[in-house]
Amino acid sequence: MRLSDHELERYARHIVLPQVGGLGQRKLKAAIVAVIGAGGIGSAVIPALAGAGIGKLTIIDSDVVDLSNLHRQPLYREDDEGRPKSELAAEFVKRLNRFVEPRPVRERIGADNAAKLLVGHDLVIDGSDNFATRLAVSDACVALGIPLLSGAAVQFQGQVGLFRSRPCYRCFVGDAFDADDCDTCAELGVLGALTGTVGSFAGLLAINAIIGIDGDQAGKINLFDGEKLEWRAIRIPPDPRCRACGSA
Repeated sequence: MRLSDHELERYARHIVLPQVGGLGQRKLKAAIVAVIGAGGIGSAVIPALAGAGIGKLTIIDSDVVDLSNLHRQPLYREDDEGRPKSELAAEFVKRLNRFVEPRPVRERIGADNAAKLLVGHDLVIDGSDNFATRLAVSDACVALGIPLLSGAAVQFQGQVGLFRSRPCYRCFVGDAFDADDCDTCAELGVLGALTGTVGSFAGLLAINAIIGIDGDQAGKINLFDGEKLEWRAIRIPPDPRCRACGSA
């Protein structure tokens, strides 16, 4: 996939990096990525990917902008209240980088439609705010053989993990959270800057994974404590009884 003269200039600070180069930038341009959730985490991931030159970006979110979102979702403004997040995020991408093709999907993703919405993507980034959605997305990614990058933030705690089928996200959290009635940041609260920290880390990990410099990150959860300002990583072992990837 060829880069135009304008793209070569636009991505010059990437291309000069020996870990990226022209080959890595072409990989980014060829990539088709789905971002689930254009909220706090998505508001950091989407600009990172669009700025990096991801070729096609699907933005899946059924929600509209609420004033309570604005302390952590800088993609939006006060006069966006009531407008669909997926469409606004796609408009942002178009303004930022005309070489990225955004596709907004104003639909709630779940077990019944996840496979249909995600098939054909090279990477899925999940920044949704409930376990039922995350598990449905994870199960679909395992079935489709698509790498999943999962990010979450609540109160002062954040986590980011990359999963390549086995172990999967369900190996990490188990089956107890399939119900759609778990606490979210609406009930528990979340520090606004935390979602940006987690989302930016997720964006960096996604870019590294697409280029091929993610090392041994798959199957590892990176945990961030926003009070102590500390990162730590834990390795997730495959669960032989996992109903999603146990026989993968």
